[in-house]
Amino acid sequence: MSRRGRLVVVVTGASSGIGRGVAQALAARGADVVLAARSEQTLSAVARECEERGGRVLVVPTDVSDEAAVQVLARRAVGTFGRIDAWVNAAAVWSYGLFEDTPGAVFRQIVDTTLFGQVHAARSVLPQFRSQGHGVLINIGSLYGRLSSPYVAPYVTAKWGLLGFSEVLRQELRDAPGIAVCTVLPGAVDTPIYRHAANYIGRRIRPLPPVTSPERVVAAVVDAIDRPRREIVVGRTQRVGAWAHGLVPGLYDRAIGPVVNAFAVRGTPVSSHDGTVFAPDSLPCAVDDGWRRHDHRILGQALTVSAGLGALAIVVRALGRRR
Repeated sequence: MSRRGRLVVVVTGASSGIGRGVAQALAARGADVVLAARSEQTLSAVARECEERGGRVLVVPTDVSDEAAVQVLARRAVGTFGRIDAWVNAAAVWSYGLFEDTPGAVFRQIVDTTLFGQVHAARSVLPQFRSQGHGVLINIGSLYGRLSSPYVAPYVTAKWGLLGFSEVLRQELRDAPGIAVCTVLPGAVDTPIYRHAANYIGRRIRPLPPVTSPERVVAAVVDAIDRPRREIVVGRTQRVGAWAHGLVPGLYDRAIGPVVNAFAVRGTPVSSHDGTVFAPDSLPCAVDDGWRRHDHRILGQALTVSAGLGALAIVVRALGRRR
């Protein structure tokens, strides 16, 4: 807990998944939590969960792709609690489909939410951090900020951009040692974002196994508020993919398509739809979405593929050194 008393933390994307889990965890520690997402109805449910855990809560319905709305969010947080100790950027939307099949408006909205939503947050909160002399900005990135795969062009574009943006902020804030910028990079996480994704591929999708529990990511975020670090990777197995991507990019490019088609694209046909890209889900949301409960058989296959890709990368690297 902060020496300043109760932590004051703004959490965007607080309606489901990682954001909702972070809000609950912080409330359980007695923090003052400012909840932001597009759906006021869902945020009200999250607020009750946080209050039951002992936190004080402010609900501010916010579309983070609207910079003016994010400025209002920051002002209301300071106006209610007097300061902001940390800001957690967890808002994101997702689509699945070939780039050529993804509508331009969908591509832009995903980048506006998943990248510019975090840019707007930084622009809104950094002056407050500077004025009070401290603050932690946590950007929830993704290992898709270091690698890529077919069908997720707008999300990968946003996450690669977020990684660079966070790095620039750290460089520019060297004159403010009390301010930290942390990037949390999870792999595939068991959250509703896959169910909420826009779909232009014509088949049902699922996260690429092995799927990390949202609790692990939540714990990493909460720990980063106490002990800020530059980058935190969550999901050991997915690191193999990031390593292979950097070490043998040609091999990675050839392998990733078949891997995604085998393990993330299901046979069930679905009609094209925009998911929650433009509007929040009207149904109740949660922290997790139950993917891990059905992964026992497919997990072994995915681990075998990951191990094989890693071993092949080692062989290719060794052969390259001999030459």
